[in-house]
Amino acid sequence: MSVTTADVRHVAALARLGLDDTALPALVAELNGILAHMEALQQVDLSGDVALAASTAGPLRDDDAASVALERPREAFAPAMRDGFFLVPRLATHGHHGASEDS
Repeated sequence: MSVTTADVRHVAALARLGLDDTALPALVAELNGILAHMEALQQVDLSGDVALAASTAGPLRDDDAASVALERPREAFAPAMRDGFFLVPRLATHGHHGASEDS
């Protein structure tokens, strides 16, 4: 199986992506390379390896870890909360310096 230029254009149209015609040959080659790797992987015989891998896996523990108590109250490091979420100051690169969004 291989990908054609028409295939790439069709998928780009379905995804509503703008596609530069100069990049088209590189995309076709890259996708065909990926498909070639997939075809090579399909040729690998895994009939004995899958059973071996499943039988040598270690036991799994129950996921029942207890909560860890905080060293100081939540208010000491996260004074503002809304709807169960921490409110944090905005980064200087994202608008008003140090202001929380109150919407």
